[in-house]
Amino acid sequence: MNFKSYTLLFIGLFVVAFQTTWADSPIEIVSRIGDKLIRETPFKYRLTIKPNNNSFNKLEFIDFGRTYGLGKPGVAYAFTELTSRKDTIIQVEIEHSDACKVWCNDVLVYERRGQRKLALSQAERSVEMSFAFKVHLKKGNNKFLVKSETYGQEWCVLIQPPSEKDAVLDYEVEYPGIGLHTVQDVDRNIADLTNWLTIGPFASDIDRINAPEKEIRFGYMYDGVTWTIPKIEILGDVINPAPWGTTYQWNYHNGGVAWAMQQMSEVTNNSKYKQWADNFCDYQMEGIPFVNYQVNDLRASGSANSAIINYKMLDFTLAPSLPLIYRLRKEKNFGNRDLYEKYIDIMLEYARHGQVRSEGMTNYTRETPEKFTTWVDDMFMGIPFLMQAGLYMDSQQKRREFFDDAASQVLDFHKHLWDKDAKLYMHANYSSRPEVKLPHWSRANGWAIWAMSEVLMYLPKSHPKYKAILKLYREHVSSLAKYQDKSGFWFNVIDCPDSPAEVSGTAIFTMAIARGITHGWLNERKYYPVVMKGWDAVSSEVEVDGTVHKICVGTMCSENVNYYINRPFYDDDTHGSFAVIFAGIEVQRMIQSNNTDK
Repeated sequence: MNFKSYTLLFIGLFVVAFQTTWADSPIEIVSRIGDKLIRETPFKYRLTIKPNNNSFNKLEFIDFGRTYGLGKPGVAYAFTELTSRKDTIIQVEIEHSDACKVWCNDVLVYERRGQRKLALSQAERSVEMSFAFKVHLKKGNNKFLVKSETYGQEWCVLIQPPSEKDAVLDYEVEYPGIGLHTVQDVDRNIADLTNWLTIGPFASDIDRINAPEKEIRFGYMYDGVTWTIPKIEILGDVINPAPWGTTYQWNYHNGGVAWAMQQMSEVTNNSKYKQWADNFCDYQMEGIPFVNYQVNDLRASGSANSAIINYKMLDFTLAPSLPLIYRLRKEKNFGNRDLYEKYIDIMLEYARHGQVRSEGMTNYTRETPEKFTTWVDDMFMGIPFLMQAGLYMDSQQKRREFFDDAASQVLDFHKHLWDKDAKLYMHANYSSRPEVKLPHWSRANGWAIWAMSEVLMYLPKSHPKYKAILKLYREHVSSLAKYQDKSGFWFNVIDCPDSPAEVSGTAIFTMAIARGITHGWLNERKYYPVVMKGWDAVSSEVEVDGTVHKICVGTMCSENVNYYINRPFYDDDTHGSFAVIFAGIEVQRMIQSNNTDK
């Protein structure tokens, strides 16, 4: 073989080796996830009929105004049946305009007179109503009649069962059925469309007795009107909704995907990933008027992307806003910038003054499942936004305010949630019962260390709380390394080998430890093998087409470890896929930094 042949052979082998290395590189592996998202995300709504739920476990809304019109005084009625498996007493929460009466089995169970406007309040995950009443249900079918009066301005009634406040209960709540399927002489096609029959308007007031209060008759005219159904609304919904949440719904883990795609675009120098993130952000910002119409005009409280409207929870405020504020920081001029700025101004105010905080502490907290429950999740849901907000500020004073807030919150979260015995974070802590220890859920610990790493990346080393945060970070990493399984995974409950290996927590730990090596917070010799074992485990669950396996679904907090052990896993749940993308980005940066140093 001559010199030229040897040279060509060497070059060929080098090219093959380079291609193989690139094909197996962390950033190429997670690019598959990004490519799948680009292929499969439509960023548009499809029209559908508002779904009808036949269990009385959610809000029920009767909009007499959209059915009969506004502008004149009058009354109308709505009729349905509640079906119970046993004799029981239930509580019903109610909100209404003007006067209202309710009967169950011909017994008056609620009445209120006078003019009033709706006074709905959006709580963390439920709608709060002004009034409540008790209803005695017999076993079987129970007639339920609502009478509503209007003075011409508003005309609607909302009812719902009491909220369970997202508590994980040791018993199953049994809700009565609701609807027209059990009503004699009502066609099933009608019952499939709506839970209610309505009749009106009557030129009457709340106290005048009209014929429907005496007898329910079909095919019969009551003073010139007869039974019909409320106006059936057409809603915009996401396309092919997934059980864990569609990739372009407004939620923290979907905003996290967009944030990940922005940074993957920077690492790969490929604009298609940034374009996906831009599409996500534009879709949400441009869609706010439409979503607001569905939520506030059509009262479709659970409709697509409704969480962007008036929610009081970090999952739906600060965390999904990360790609918005990140784009504002990185890109000075782009279409829709004014929409981004308007929304982020609201989020900046919410970050400082809107979110509930623990009594006597600085950290964010929640009112579910009980008042002042501190969730470790909220370290990620709020603190990274505070750091991005600080970087976004023009003045050093405002930057310092956001940085100080973030640093103080890290330390206060630690006081609430760190289990000194296990050297891990509990999923949550109840202020009223601080002695209760909740399990050490993997992804929850991931949220904690992710938040700490965000603070350490941007907080000046001269900051008075920097060293304390670095110490907590190192202690957490040291403990996590000891719990890593020989497979490279961490278990879904970290210190419980009976729980399954899980991808999202493993990806976050891998990402956060890789960051520590890249930024010099950790000993490279000690922790490089931990990162690579973790990455090998995570990448083994990423298919060539970008599918990601072994992701735990979204999880409430519970004192029962079996709740976490038995949580379902899904493919492509964005709780995990965005964590995997970030892991690939940071492992790639670590490897490149290591090679550069050498």
